[in-house]
Amino acid sequence: MVSHGIPFGIIFGGTDLNEDVNQKEKNEVMGKVLEEARFAVAFTESMKEAAQTQWPHARGKIYVQSQGVVTVPNAAFNWNTFLHCSGIYQNADNLHIFLLVCGLRQVKDPLYLVDAFSEWHQEEPNVYMVIVGPEVDPVFTREVKAKVKRTAGVRLLGEMIQEDLHAALKNCFAVVNSSVSEGMSAAILEAMDLEVPVLARNIPGNAAVVKHEVTGLLFSDPQEFVQLAKRLVRDPALEKEIVANGREYVRRYHSWQAERDTYQSLVQTLEGSIEE
Repeated sequence: MVSHGIPFGIIFGGTDLNEDVNQKEKNEVMGKVLEEARFAVAFTESMKEAAQTQWPHARGKIYVQSQGVVTVPNAAFNWNTFLHCSGIYQNADNLHIFLLVCGLRQVKDPLYLVDAFSEWHQEEPNVYMVIVGPEVDPVFTREVKAKVKRTAGVRLLGEMIQEDLHAALKNCFAVVNSSVSEGMSAAILEAMDLEVPVLARNIPGNAAVVKHEVTGLLFSDPQEFVQLAKRLVRDPALEKEIVANGREYVRRYHSWQAERDTYQSLVQTLEGSIEE
C-alpha cells in the first residue's frame, strides 16, 4: 500500500471485524490501512480486543467509543398509512407489530425468524413482523422477497428516511434484531431511546448492549424468540421495566455529546499532523 501523505483515521463497523477478517485478502488490506491510519475507533471493548488480536501492530492506536443516539421521529408520520403500505389492514389498536430493521444481506439474516413467526401468526392473527430496509444484495433480496411473499404474517418494506423510520419504531410493539453478527446495532439503540422493547439474537455485538430481561430480551433460536415475544405481549410489567431500563442505559452510555467530543478530539490530532 502506497502512502498518500494525508493523515486519516478509521472507524470499525461490525462486518469488518466479524466477517471480513476471515477472508485473507480483506484481512491483509485492512491491516495495511491500519498501518497508515493515525487512529481507529471500535464501538466496544470486545471489538477493540478482536482488532488487536488480528493486527497487533495497531494496538496503541485503537480507541473505544460507543455509538451515540439521536432520534427524531417525524411528527407527521401516519401509522395507519405505514400499516396499509405493509399490506396490513386490521385495526391498529389490536395489532402487535414486530419491526426488523436491516439491510437485505445475509449477515443480517432477515429470514431467520420468518417460519417460526408465521406459525405464531396463524395462531394469533394480530401479530405481524415487518422487515424494513434497503436492498443491499440484489440476489439475496430476490430470495427474501420470494420467501416473504409466500409467508403469512410477515411483510417487507423498502428503505425509509430516518425520521419516518424513527416514527415507525416508536409506534411498533417491539424491535427485532436477528443478525448473525453485529458491531453495535443502531436500530437497537434507537428503539431503547424511543422507549420500545427490544428482542435481539444472542450474539456478542447484541449482548454488549442488551442485558437479558433488563434492557431487552435475548434469544438463541427462533422458537425461543416466539416464547419471549409471547411473554412480552402478555406481561405489561415486564415490557414497562425493560423499556425504562433501556432508556436509562442509552442516556447513560450512548450520549451523542460524548461521541461528538471524542471524534472532535481525534480529528484535532489529524489537523495537528497536517500542520506539522
